[in-house]
Order: sequence, then C-alpha cells, then structure tokens
Amino acid sequence: MAALQKPGSSSLMGTLAASCLLLIALWTQGGLAVPISSHCRLDGSNFQQPYINNRTFMLAKEASLADNNTDVRLIGEKLFYEVNMGERCYLMKQVLNFTLEEVLLPQSDRFQPYMQEVVPFLARLSNKLSQCHVDSDDQHIQRNVQNLKDTVKKLGESGEIKVIGELDLLFMALRNACN
Repeated sequence: MAALQKPGSSSLMGTLAASCLLLIALWTQGGLAVPISSHCRLDGSNFQQPYINNRTFMLAKEASLADNNTDVRLIGEKLFYEVNMGERCYLMKQVLNFTLEEVLLPQSDRFQPYMQEVVPFLARLSNKLSQCHVDSDDQHIQRNVQNLKDTVKKLGESGEIKVIGELDLLFMALRNACN
C-alpha cells in the first residue's frame, strides 16, 4: 500500500502529525506556551516612511550631540535581560510609553523642529500598541523597565537628553520586536 502513495504525501502527513501534537501539547498546558497577546504587532509600513524615519534619526543625532555621558547605554543588552523574543514588543511598548510621558512631552519645546514631528508619530505607535500585553507574569519586564527609569532619574536632565539621543535605538528596537 505504501508503494501507491504519492511522493510528497508522507512529508505532508508528518507535518500534520507534528502540528496535531503541538496543538495537543498547548491544549494540555492551557495555552501557556503562547504568552503574548496578538496585539503586540506593528505593521512594517510604520517603519518604512523615509521622512519620519529621517526626522527621528535627526532628532536622536541632535540630542546625542548634547549628551556628554558616553558610559551609559539605555537601550541595549541590559534592557532585554531575561526577556524572551516573544515578550520584547511588550517591553518596548513599556519603554515607548515611558519615553513619551516622562521625557518627550516634558522636553517638547527642545530640539525643534524634529520634536514636533516625531512625538505625534511615536504617540501613534504607542496607541497602536495600547492593547499589547503578556498573558504570563511580567515582573522581569517591569524590573528591566524600572531599572531604565531609575538610571534616567539618577542622571537627571542628562538622562532625559540620553533618552532622546537614543530614539534611533528605540525606533530600531520597536521595529525589530514588533514587526
């Protein structure tokens, strides 16, 4: 009977069997292997707008010229410590919200004309991620975000300038994590 099967059908059957086993495993775990909400996505077109991309990078460059602290990196490996790939968009949503609320809005009179164009763009991204959440414990993510906030607070105005100077890194991290 095996001789009568079509050549590609055995690989299809194997794929179907593996898929069924995966679904059964997820069902028996109550779906715990899928910790991320489906709302943790941004359309790639958000990051393919040359004008606003340029304005974001120019704002970051202008602020980084005023940043005298070259020893501290806010958006780097420490921020992603113990955060798996599926949780990174949620993490970046938290960082984006902090950046908007605690840094960009209070500093909105600086670094013009870039700031007046970049803030609404980032606010739209934040709004699109408003329903993004993780279904599992997010304590490790909140700890990393709090460490970032504490570092910015400790640095004072210099920390706020550093946040603005790293908007290019925030932009790229959002693109990589949420796309």
